[in-house]
Amino acid sequence: MKSVKVEARHGPLKVGFILARSFTLSAFALFADTLRLASDEADKSGRILADWQVVGSTRHLIISSCGVQVAPTSDFIDPKEFHYIVVVGGLLNTDMTIDSQTSDYLKKAAVQKVPLIGVCTGTFILARLGLMKSHQTCVSWLHYHAYREQFPGHSVRSDRLFNLDRNLGSCAGGSSAADMAAFLVRRHISRDAERNALEVLQIERARSGLDIQPRKPLEIECQDARLKAVLITMENHIEDVVPTVDLAASVGLSRRQLERLFMEEMKAPPGAVYTRIRMERARQLVLQTEAPLIEIALEVGFDSASHFARLFRKTFGGSPTQLRRAVPKTLKAI
Repeated sequence: MKSVKVEARHGPLKVGFILARSFTLSAFALFADTLRLASDEADKSGRILADWQVVGSTRHLIISSCGVQVAPTSDFIDPKEFHYIVVVGGLLNTDMTIDSQTSDYLKKAAVQKVPLIGVCTGTFILARLGLMKSHQTCVSWLHYHAYREQFPGHSVRSDRLFNLDRNLGSCAGGSSAADMAAFLVRRHISRDAERNALEVLQIERARSGLDIQPRKPLEIECQDARLKAVLITMENHIEDVVPTVDLAASVGLSRRQLERLFMEEMKAPPGAVYTRIRMERARQLVLQTEAPLIEIALEVGFDSASHFARLFRKTFGGSPTQLRRAVPKTLKAI
């Protein structure tokens, strides 16, 4: 690979990492490695154009969700030493993901207006500290419902990869951690540094914060990114059905433009596709749970059990009760 000469614009980019208990190793590694590869020419790993530390209240090893352990490299230094502090979360079923000293450190950084970025479920940590109320948080589709339940007053979306506004950032995690790190490298170092890092990582291009998460509700195939975003929104709003005009507005289209896109790519209007997604979810609940039909009807956005049952029969050729009886209980538990 051709060596690329890169130069920092305003001194080294400095990033502090805070790793939660059971953090996601891939998200941390991709973010840190993007900085490493952008910091020097080719793959020499010198900390010339970027520097980073894993900060913590102790130097005890932090266990990731996959069992690999990482040791902090620094105590809590002045937050203003960093351009960004990145909080990497992980498993949500852990009782305490950070200690009180770490919480205080993050609050201090927020007061000092040091930008804070939640990666993976690091957004949950920042939200619990009351720091994400003014931020439109990007989370993985896998964690969308959990975030809405825990922080009902917050703005959240699961169709985008990351978001950075003012002093707050959020990232869905996974491979998008490299995309967000590349965005910071481009902003603070150069496009050459970004390209150098991504080429070594074998990443063809850096996705932007406007790129759509790679999620296919019901395996529905479509090429238009705006349709993919709308499909994800539909899947995330099965109980509280979103009007077509609002779905269109969420991707910068009018209702007619969205309807035309649906007809061109899916040969069906938005309402029909939305109903299909809701009914597939209902079918899943009928087969995999013992929930009363009225509860299932409500969960997929129907006020009337009779209306739900009629549409279910029309869609699947039989009533919910018939379908449930036809499947052995042993299969429902699988």
